[in-house]
Amino acid sequence: MFLAVDANDKRPLYQQVVDGIKALIARGDLREGMTLPSVRQVAGDLGVNLNTIAAAYRELQQEGLLAVRHGSGAVVASRRSRDVDGEEIRKPLRAALTQMALAGLSNREIVDIVRRELESLQRKGGSR
Repeated sequence: MFLAVDANDKRPLYQQVVDGIKALIARGDLREGMTLPSVRQVAGDLGVNLNTIAAAYRELQQEGLLAVRHGSGAVVASRRSRDVDGEEIRKPLRAALTQMALAGLSNREIVDIVRRELESLQRKGGSR
């Protein structure tokens, strides 16, 4: 599992880990049933506190993406969010689109950015 954290990123470290694991699942690099490295191993690899990784794993478990069994570790539960068609899944997209519009980007520029990001996500996983 390849994850990286950036000390200059404004997001908390645990959120960077959550987002990184979500990206790995979305790309198909982590598939349903795959076991994730232990909290201790990921913390050591990234040079962060154990509690940071534990918090990330807990959040992913609450979102239904991981199943955590004490002693057995964390397992990828699903690639698919339960609320794919719902309002909750659209909120972050709406917020990002709003930020781009406020930054002065045209609709065409925004669509191009979204298209490139989707292509990048699909290329890295190759499983779409």
